Amino acid sequence: MTLPALAALLLMFVTLGYSALCAVSPFGNCRRCRGFGYQLKSDRRGRLKPGRTCRRCRGDRKRIRIGRHLFNVAARIHRDGTR
Repeated sequence: MTLPALAALLLMFVTLGYSALCAVSPFGNCRRCRGFGYQLKSDRRGRLKPGRTCRRCRGDRKRIRIGRHLFNVAARIHRDGTR
């Protein structure tokens, strides 16, 4: 098998795997708070305490995956175009 064919096969495998992940689990943990819903802060002794509510996810702790967002946009455009 040649190198370009192997690279294309690997790229196709990764793409299909990510699309399956987006179909099964469309939401992932927030990257900023890592799914806690708030930013961690430490007190003077170094113990972690909950801080402010995360600004990115607003405390929901989840974010929509990029692939799922692109799928939703494409589906919305198709639905609006075929009405």
